Amino acid sequence: MQLGAQLSTHAVFLVFVALAVYAQALTGFALALILLGLIGATNLMPLTDAVNATTTVGFCTAWTFLYRRRALRIERVLVPTLVASAAGIMAGALVLVWLADTAYQVLRLVLGLSIVACALSLWHAARPLPSLSSPAAYALTGGIAGLMAGMFSAPGPPLVYLLYRQPKPMAWIQESLMVIFGLGTTLRLLILVPSGQFSLLSLQLAVEALPVVFVVTSYAARRRTPPLSPKLFRGLICALLIGTGFSLVTSAFLSLR
Repeated sequence: MQLGAQLSTHAVFLVFVALAVYAQALTGFALALILLGLIGATNLMPLTDAVNATTTVGFCTAWTFLYRRRALRIERVLVPTLVASAAGIMAGALVLVWLADTAYQVLRLVLGLSIVACALSLWHAARPLPSLSSPAAYALTGGIAGLMAGMFSAPGPPLVYLLYRQPKPMAWIQESLMVIFGLGTTLRLLILVPSGQFSLLSLQLAVEALPVVFVVTSYAARRRTPPLSPKLFRGLICALLIGTGFSLVTSAFLSLR
């Protein structure tokens, strides 16, 4: 009976992974938010283990992208983002450990609120700016993204919002995002693994998820056109994120009462 329940849990996890990866392949964001939102809303498994598995998936996908594109270039404009993001990752990882040990429902509440806020910010496509943002804007965005990366391995929304507004070619935007994601996931793993915060369940989930990630990504890449228009699909993903976030907030709030 227990074995059957475990198999069912891991099967549902892989379905969640496939849904999140497909959304990521078509929109460029939302993998961690959708995956962790669904896991948190269903209480499928401990959030900390799911976050660590998501970090491993992000590490592999980012470095695979950079290797294929030969795109590991750290431009000066990205330095404030990388420095602030590194500080945010370290702080966020510490907060995650503290909340997971002392206030698990608060962790779920924070995740739910973060998902809703990110979905609302991404609902409408940002208009490009006439010139590059200031170093302070890059640093502020990097700090926020780093906190989200440290806590939930989900740095995407703040970075997507900033970089997609820059008057730069799409290739530069995608490569810059992957450089930040790749270095960020590397730092997070370097913090968690030596400190003993990366459990065997985290490793098992990551090993299970990676084949699904590559299969679904390859499938999405082969499709010439998505099943829906990019605008409609983006709206559906944001609606899913908002619904998932509100579900997390409600259940966590009721548990805290």
